[in-house]
Amino acid sequence: MEATTVEGHCAPGFEGVRRAFERNFREHREIGAAVAVTWDGDPVVDLWGGHADAAGSRAWERDTLVNVYSTSKGMTALCAHLLADRGELDLDAPVAHYWPEFAQAGKEAIPVRWLLCHRAGLLAPREPLAEGRAYDWEYVCDALAHTPPWWEPGTAQGYHATTFGYLVGEVVRRITGQSLGAFLRSEITGPLGADLFIGTPAEEHPRCADMVGQLGDATLAERFPDAPLPPVRGIEEHPLAPVTLALRYVPIGDVNSAAYRSAEIPAGNAHASARGLAAVYAALAGGRLVGPATLEALRSSQSRPDEPDLTLGALVPEGTATAFRWGLGYMLNDRGQAGPNPRAFGHGGAGGSYAFADPENGLAYAYTMNRFGGGTSGEDPRSRALVAAVYEALAEVRGRA
Repeated sequence: MEATTVEGHCAPGFEGVRRAFERNFREHREIGAAVAVTWDGDPVVDLWGGHADAAGSRAWERDTLVNVYSTSKGMTALCAHLLADRGELDLDAPVAHYWPEFAQAGKEAIPVRWLLCHRAGLLAPREPLAEGRAYDWEYVCDALAHTPPWWEPGTAQGYHATTFGYLVGEVVRRITGQSLGAFLRSEITGPLGADLFIGTPAEEHPRCADMVGQLGDATLAERFPDAPLPPVRGIEEHPLAPVTLALRYVPIGDVNSAAYRSAEIPAGNAHASARGLAAVYAALAGGRLVGPATLEALRSSQSRPDEPDLTLGALVPEGTATAFRWGLGYMLNDRGQAGPNPRAFGHGGAGGSYAFADPENGLAYAYTMNRFGGGTSGEDPRSRALVAAVYEALAEVRGRA
């Protein structure tokens, strides 16, 4: 097998990350990928390699963008926290305070907080959306405003795989008058010079990598062929149903299409470089986006001890614990996917992308790729190997100091 050329640089002491990145191509069938790490605000790892398409006709470049699926959620949540930090959003206020049409079908008292930590019971509209409707923002938000919760809000957590972005994004839109993607660009990624979009402009499409393999109904149907649809109450009696609702009822279509790339689906269609994601998490960890109180709040656990996630519990490998801890829009680091610091936080995406911040160690990390591999919880072996190498390097560099 021909060796993949890896471009970019590693700071002295971080060469082990390059070796781990190169091994991913040899041992994990990586097609195209990038990894970026900052330490105390300085870039110490910035690597990329492979191809931006399955045919191998386009090289992965320094500025290649790629769909990062649910790694997008960390950026969407950050928009809400920026507003909370400015005093424009109260996370304990009812959603209906900002979005009056939401106050129907038993949702009058749901606080914004429950949108961020997957406790609102709104995995999907009551009826499946027709193909292409996921790109119609007002249509989806109207459908969700009319939808009764699938379980009693607040009593359980179930990952809102696609609806998270519409729910949080509509609150942001009602407060700011801007779409989630426009607000993200004007207030966060634009000022930081971070290469990251939700609603990617057409002129940026030529540098988007194609996903090779993608999450879709065929995969889901094969894995969960007989999953029943749950009633409004008692969803816990049907442990496989939440994942079918979350992914089948809001079909997103071909993730390599121009329509998908240009749409705003803030739960799952950010197109980013690893460098862009790392830049945002570095700014967040370094106190340049929100204050200390907001930083602490967003990574505070919103889950009960050993609480299962109704959606993700059906997706983890057999024999793996189904308990998950959610912060306010972020996955907490109880499985070590973000290294040894239990206070690190971030978000992963279906397929394998992952990004996180470790404020105590001054680290920000991001990994992007185009071969659809692991799940959404940051436990893809490719990222795991890179994270391990990062912390081994950090320990070695500190030991020399």
